[in-house]
Amino acid sequence: MPDHVHWLLELKDATLSMLMQRFKCQTSNALRKAGVKASPIWQAGYYDRALRREEDVVRLARYIVANPIRAGLVTRAGDYPHWDAVWL
Repeated sequence: MPDHVHWLLELKDATLSMLMQRFKCQTSNALRKAGVKASPIWQAGYYDRALRREEDVVRLARYIVANPIRAGLVTRAGDYPHWDAVWL
């Protein structure tokens, strides 16, 4: 997606806060080296949701995979280069 990220992940040793801080720092540095002038690159916070039931995980994975289709970026999920999800 050109303006946001959807992740479905299982946290193990790291906290979500630590993961987001590292991701935003590393991607911001890489984008600035590539010539992106926007500042800030990422919004200050993030939205999260904890899933408890297995059927919620599959439902959300399907939503995320279909997001580029709803945005009109591709006509099939498999055409989007970052579509893969182990939960499907």
